[in-house]
Amino acid sequence: MHTILESKTGTVIIGDDVPFVIIGEKLNPSGRKKLGAEMAEGNFERVRHDAVLQVECGAHMLDVNAGYPMGDEPAMLVQAIKVVQSVVDVPLCIDSSVFEALSAGLAAYEGKPLVNSVTGEDERLELILPLIKKFNCAVIGMANDDTGISMDPEYRLKIARKIVERAADHGIAKENVVIDPLALPVAADSTAITVTLETIKLIRSELGVNVTCGAGNTSFGLPNRAPLTTAFLTMAMCCGLTCAITDAMNETIRAGVMAGDVMLGKDPYAANWIADFRVKQKQAEK
Repeated sequence: MHTILESKTGTVIIGDDVPFVIIGEKLNPSGRKKLGAEMAEGNFERVRHDAVLQVECGAHMLDVNAGYPMGDEPAMLVQAIKVVQSVVDVPLCIDSSVFEALSAGLAAYEGKPLVNSVTGEDERLELILPLIKKFNCAVIGMANDDTGISMDPEYRLKIARKIVERAADHGIAKENVVIDPLALPVAADSTAITVTLETIKLIRSELGVNVTCGAGNTSFGLPNRAPLTTAFLTMAMCCGLTCAITDAMNETIRAGVMAGDVMLGKDPYAANWIADFRVKQKQAEK
């Protein structure tokens, strides 16, 4: 099953028979107070710089978030989307929990974006899904509801199924729903990752939809996080993860994903791996 996202002139395909899609995570004020403060002041130079750098480092898409307590989120999100689309031509993941911000951001976007996100609560589904249908985009469905985050993979599957079915009720095609099985910090619960991996397998086998997550969550609170995030990603790819919001600028993570594509047969004859190696060789020779 393919989920197709579009920028003004570019296209990205998410699927189990194509290379893994890296969604750059850096355009998010959460944990980056300086970025949020600059955006609230109308300064989007860091947004512009980080958008370009992430794509240069290998991001296929970019997550764009404007959630900053001191700012006007709808206005900031619209401006961020316009700035990013003026400097890079990759599809965007529009990231907000605020309906007004999502509505304004979708109206400003040129192409077909991915929306991050909707959860399994009835009220949230009935608020967000009509917006997804109106703007003909794709949406991330998170496998939690008003009961919280279950540590039972079967219950997470139940929520995922509900989201897919409710989306269908609103005329949203199955391929336009990408499920987030929820990746929690392993430092807080040693079973967190095994639960996520089992949930991914269930979702892929039972629903067949594409699967994403915030990969960095898995290593939160631990030192030397990149190898841990990379280990999670390669294991999750084997279970059916097809894209992730992660640090595209970290070479360990990027190389791990590319290696995973080779080993899983998603990079035939290792063509992308070899091309990337040759680029690095030329850069080293300069």
